[in-house]
Amino acid sequence: MPDERRTRQIDAQTLRALAHPLRMELLDLLTLDGPATATGLAKRVGESSGTTSWHLRQLAETGLVVEDSGRGSKRERWWKAAQDSTRTSAADFVHHPEMAGSLMAFLHHHVDQRYREQSRFVAELPRWADEWRDSATLSSTMLTLTADETRQMAEELGAVIERYRRPARPGDESVITHWAAFPRSAAETTSEGES
Repeated sequence: MPDERRTRQIDAQTLRALAHPLRMELLDLLTLDGPATATGLAKRVGESSGTTSWHLRQLAETGLVVEDSGRGSKRERWWKAAQDSTRTSAADFVHHPEMAGSLMAFLHHHVDQRYREQSRFVAELPRWADEWRDSATLSSTMLTLTADETRQMAEELGAVIERYRRPARPGDESVITHWAAFPRSAAETTSEGES
């Protein structure tokens, strides 16, 4: 039976810790690829092991990463993400000016990460088998909805994604699912008709 998914709700302390781009990248790597050492992570992100080690300790202070006690030795510390995913509510922070910078850094990182993942897939498209090229999608749809309908749609899509979550089997690939739902700026819709 698979382990229960662990989702961490981001609070002010963890948001401040994640407001640094290298820390977010380290947490992403540990979450997506599993346990690693500061030295191994340093090679992947182009930093010194001292720098990655310091940032890992900062993440550990907030409980976002923990030592992987089943690996390593006294000289070699292995780290792992303490949760499978994080969740944040912008409404918790948007009205607090002292958190605005941290919130924007955190959210921009996620948008940039999605762009990098999609760009990587497009760049690697020729190496994938036809069945994967045909099953992947990079689509965009505009709907007209209320805030309540948008929330309901998000919950329903989340439930669909959870129905497909299972332990890996032979022949599986790691599949990234991205979706977003947000209102389009009124300025974008009115500028076309103006002269």
